[in-house]
Amino acid sequence: MEGEINNFVLVWLTVVVSLCYCHEVSKFFPAVTKARFLAILPVSFLFLCLPLNLTSIHLGGTTSFFISWLSNFKLVLFAFNKGPLSSDPPVPLSRFIPLACFPIKFKSRESAKKSGRSILNYVIKLAILVLLVRLYYFKDLLHPKIILFFYCLHIYFMLEMILGLVSSTANALLRIELEPPFDEPYLSTSLQDFWGRRWNLMVTNIMNPTVYQPVRSFSARFLARKWAPIPAVLATFFVSGLMHELVFYNIGRQKPSGEVTAFFLLHGLSLSVEIGIKKMVNGRFTVPGIVSGPIAVAYVIYTSFWLFFPPFLRTKAEIKGCTESLALWEFLKTRRLVSPTEFSCPFL
Repeated sequence: MEGEINNFVLVWLTVVVSLCYCHEVSKFFPAVTKARFLAILPVSFLFLCLPLNLTSIHLGGTTSFFISWLSNFKLVLFAFNKGPLSSDPPVPLSRFIPLACFPIKFKSRESAKKSGRSILNYVIKLAILVLLVRLYYFKDLLHPKIILFFYCLHIYFMLEMILGLVSSTANALLRIELEPPFDEPYLSTSLQDFWGRRWNLMVTNIMNPTVYQPVRSFSARFLARKWAPIPAVLATFFVSGLMHELVFYNIGRQKPSGEVTAFFLLHGLSLSVEIGIKKMVNGRFTVPGIVSGPIAVAYVIYTSFWLFFPPFLRTKAEIKGCTESLALWEFLKTRRLVSPTEFSCPFL
């Protein structure tokens, strides 16, 4: 465990130094040039490889998500003088680094008050998460599909807690308000609402300028304007699938099976069909949200049973997550670093 923590510190020190370098590059090449792109490109490759130095799900998985995916995409935009890292005047280094590293977005105090989450909201979700963990003790008595449904809830609440903690920490350190990472996805009224406005908004916000908008602009040259979003949606979900494959690989070090990419391609196709139908009926017929919403959420959950969770479970992520949590708890109690391999999960 001590070696993993040392590697974690070294990885993030490398990230900070690399971002300082990128910040300086923008001063030498303020305009979009080939030289600016080539100067930042090595950092992008480095960020893809850095998480390979970590093996834990909590440290390696989150680093892969933050650095290999989100930070990398922000740097690609930055190379073309676009995205959240580019502004006039330039973003100061004190904000450049956290903005590049974490799935956060600066926003005004006024807009933050409208979308701020109450502490009660997080307390309720934490209580449900604890209840789920207790239910795992009765895993042998429950149907496998029910267990997978619990995993769906677990992943959502864990992401909500982790990204909420990142946002709260950045808020405390930088004294700014941040956008929430989710917007109650279980209240979605359609697939478009779920993927575009409620689920993992920080990923949505970075995928939009890096993949969706460029592909949409390109496809508009060959397709009618109202159909141009379709290839852009498919491309966005395809890239999202590839990045999930990378995160899964960093978690379990298993050869990608393509199932996760198939999951996102399926949803890209499904969303494209939904958008196409909406454009064809042009508001003449609408399904009430109270009907379409549960169907959309159920479709996401059901297809995740089929394509998303099998490769996820093959990484033994639930076992690694449990034993790492037990090792952390042991450290908090005894101040002694213990390897997660010394623990066995009591309910798995």
